[in-house]
Amino acid sequence: MSQRLVTFAIPVYMKMMIRQLILTVLYGLLALSVSGQTVFNQLPADNVCKPPKNRELFHDWVNQQQANLFGLDGKADSVFAPSADKEINYLLQQSATLKIDILQCRIENDTLLNDQGKKKYLRGLKNLLEFFISNVATRKVSPLHLPDIINGFEKCYLLDREGKSISQVADAYPYETAYSIVNADNTTFEKNIGLKAAKQAVVLKYCVLHPSKTLPTLFQNPGMPFADSMVRLVAKSYPKQLYNYAQSNNNQLGFVIRNINDDDFIRTVVKMARSKSGMQYFPFLDNIVNGKMSLEEIDAAKDDSLQYYRLLVKTQIEYVKRAQDKDTAFEFESLTQRLIQKAKESFVNVINGLHNEEAPVRFASIQPLTPEELYYLAVSSDGSIYTSSFVRGVYPLIMKKVNNKGDSLLMTVHFDKYRKFIKMCAGYNTLDNFLSSFPKAEQPGDENRAETLMRAFVKNLEKSNGPEDAVDVADSYASIAETLKPLADEMLMNVDENYIRNEKQNNKKGMAVYRILKYLFLSADSTKKVDLTKELGIPPVYEVPYKSMQDDSGRVYVQVFFYGDKDGQGVFNGFVKQFSNANWKVDAANPQWITVNSVKGKPVTIFANRALPEETGEDEKAQEALCEYIEKNKFYPAVTIHRGHSYYADATINQMFPSSKIVFLGSCGGYHLIHRVLETAPEAHIIASKQIGATAVNRPFIDVLADRLRNGKDIYWMEFWETLDKIVNVPEFADYIPPYKNLGALYIKAYKLAMGEEAN
Repeated sequence: MSQRLVTFAIPVYMKMMIRQLILTVLYGLLALSVSGQTVFNQLPADNVCKPPKNRELFHDWVNQQQANLFGLDGKADSVFAPSADKEINYLLQQSATLKIDILQCRIENDTLLNDQGKKKYLRGLKNLLEFFISNVATRKVSPLHLPDIINGFEKCYLLDREGKSISQVADAYPYETAYSIVNADNTTFEKNIGLKAAKQAVVLKYCVLHPSKTLPTLFQNPGMPFADSMVRLVAKSYPKQLYNYAQSNNNQLGFVIRNINDDDFIRTVVKMARSKSGMQYFPFLDNIVNGKMSLEEIDAAKDDSLQYYRLLVKTQIEYVKRAQDKDTAFEFESLTQRLIQKAKESFVNVINGLHNEEAPVRFASIQPLTPEELYYLAVSSDGSIYTSSFVRGVYPLIMKKVNNKGDSLLMTVHFDKYRKFIKMCAGYNTLDNFLSSFPKAEQPGDENRAETLMRAFVKNLEKSNGPEDAVDVADSYASIAETLKPLADEMLMNVDENYIRNEKQNNKKGMAVYRILKYLFLSADSTKKVDLTKELGIPPVYEVPYKSMQDDSGRVYVQVFFYGDKDGQGVFNGFVKQFSNANWKVDAANPQWITVNSVKGKPVTIFANRALPEETGEDEKAQEALCEYIEKNKFYPAVTIHRGHSYYADATINQMFPSSKIVFLGSCGGYHLIHRVLETAPEAHIIASKQIGATAVNRPFIDVLADRLRNGKDIYWMEFWETLDKIVNVPEFADYIPPYKNLGALYIKAYKLAMGEEAN
């Protein structure tokens, strides 16, 4: 791999300031080194600096590292040019040549050093340059520090030969310079009286520069005299780290933390860490520290799933209100993550698991929940809650308990995660019902609350951290455009208005967000023939070229995941029959999977694990074995197919290969897992259902796809969908979304590209 240095993106005005500072420092250092008025002497004549035979090798070592310096920019020459600035490069070149040469000769001509002393410091200089080169290559040290590093090393050598401490040098220089000098090797200054203090100074400088790494650094470097002070300094910023290190009895940092008795925050975290129920307390840290909640109050609820979940929801609503008032609670994110975890574990997984039971049995566990608690149940389980769990259980119970007043529900939770809830309602076709529960406008011409909500839904997306809110908006639009056309038209108009607003403010991020949404919204209408590749620069979304799916040998590989429940075994048997014809040959020799090869047409290989009994975990073992076989032989699949219930979909996604160009999720609600798929296979075209997965759709889809692959045809999704529409005659087909209508997935691709261009 080339070691060419990477130039970071820095605003122009900062570049100018940095350049001027660098030039000032480098000119000063170069002037000092050449003038001979400080630590550096002028280069003696060659015959004076010429070392004896027994030290030539040591000088050769230094010279070799000088030559290696020149290679840091990836060019085989004698120039050290790591910067894009010619003037800076000139000054660094002088340091890499003249400055090092002067230091070599100074050591060689030092009358206070004997032979071993000269060898020691020459070896140290060689090690210093070698260490510097390695750290520049791994970007731990900037190449611009070279003059300081050489200068600092000489100061240390002069102090060391006189038996004086080198710690003053480590104190004086910035971290990267001090780190390079002190840690370059373990021998040059090993007997110096100030080495220990110098190493401590380097650790301190690192902690000051990187607060988030302070506690891990103190853990790795026990006995630092400033450990107590640094713990106090970072404790409130990184309470989770504080908690983790306070737990251990086997490290010195834990001892330091536990012995800080005059800091209420630290004492509280230590008390929690020493408790067996510490992580149960942690989400409530802010309230505990501020005396708003006691450990006894949490103890009364922590062993009762319902009461503990209620406490989490109550605290979440309180923290949201505080955050809106610019008062963010400690470990708010930990609270939110714990809430999501408990919502799934205690309720969503329960009602999902009872999907074959009658409603009174299936939804008994959620009956005691308040509307707010049910709301957080919903928004915490996007992607994991079954369609029927939401449509038949959670959503109608929310509306019943809120007296069919959706606006009051959102006000009660301070509109926390409302975009997520709207997106879920749109995806599960309950948005029209939800919006109809809002009060109508009281006066003619007034905007009703539902209209106000949907305007807010699209507004201020540029202020969100990351793309999640905009993805929710994009995901919602395709569903809304199909069922609520007037609302979709309003959303498109709102996107235009927000783009203009950001354009006037010259907000580049906002302009990118709303430009992407505009073209995605327009593309949802196939009659407009929007070319997203042209407009947004993302890879083609309307087709998958056959060549892109072939491996080097010209073969296309497909992997199908089956599961060993009763339904899965039946589907697997049907799959085998599906390919038992003159076009394909089924190889069933392996006890854990089958291999299907095309007999006619282009070479296509389909791997499918057997649907072995799930009770003994045999289906899981078969999948693992097949994946290992594929990996070992590099038979990377271009197509991944999930054939199983929605509760198995996560397992498929976790095992699928990044090479996947087409991913078919044949389970219920697979549409809500699209973003999970993209984390593994960023280039995938994803087909999934928003509602019920149906064999009557899944089997024809696989037939048509396999036939296209066997005949070496490009996959044109619009034509593909028209073909399926003529074959499939079940209502569930309407809920299957083709890749070009997966607006959330397309948004993620376009947003990453747009933000990357901005950074460059």
